[in-house]
Amino acid sequence: MNNSSELTKKYVKDIKSADVWSVFKILADFVKGFDELGELGPSVTVFGSARTDKDNLYYKEAEKLASMLAKRGFNIITGGGPGIMEAANKGASLYKNVESIGLNIDLPFEQSTNPYTTKELSFDYFFSRKVMLVKYSMAYVILPGGFGTLDELFEALTLVQTKKVTGVKIFVIGVKFYESLLEFIEKKLLYHGMIDLDDLHMIRLTDDLECVVDEIEESLSHQLSVLKDAGLDDTSYFKSLSSLKNDGNYE
Repeated sequence: MNNSSELTKKYVKDIKSADVWSVFKILADFVKGFDELGELGPSVTVFGSARTDKDNLYYKEAEKLASMLAKRGFNIITGGGPGIMEAANKGASLYKNVESIGLNIDLPFEQSTNPYTTKELSFDYFFSRKVMLVKYSMAYVILPGGFGTLDELFEALTLVQTKKVTGVKIFVIGVKFYESLLEFIEKKLLYHGMIDLDDLHMIRLTDDLECVVDEIEESLSHQLSVLKDAGLDDTSYFKSLSSLKNDGNYE
């Protein structure tokens, strides 16, 4: 059976199933994610195309960046598939003191689990998977990708803009790839008053990987200070973030 037939079969099955059973499947996705990821220490989520091969510049950059972050004690979270996701998991897998996490999605094409994860979860629904990709991270790194990557970029921007998440950095890697998109955002969205200048500044477009790592470390230090000043240094969230410092990986 071809991919089109498989998709049609899955769609028909979903719309004919009782709503109550769909709710249970959705809850199962969330419970699984909360249970497995709730106690993670400082983590960074890397997004990018599943169609990028090993010789691609951005595959190599994703692997290098993930390795640099993992060396400093940050867990790496990806969508668990091939391409840039594989590259990031591969870079993180070199370090035994961190988790290389893959949050996979059940798809009839394209998505297969890469072999470089130390912790792997599979989700039935994109929206529950997306929550887990962003909920437990202190920074999001967006490398070149297609519709899914752009969806995740704008989801992240919306969450930060509306302050549904705070203290999270958004880095976009690939100046040549993304500069026209940033130009559109500035010349159309900002120019017509649909976003504010501060919203534009949420995006850090750069190819400087060292700068990304340094800013993520500074962000961790800032978050710990804010939580401590707020009297939240005895919470599980503070302890999970400070685990990197306590392990001696963070100065």
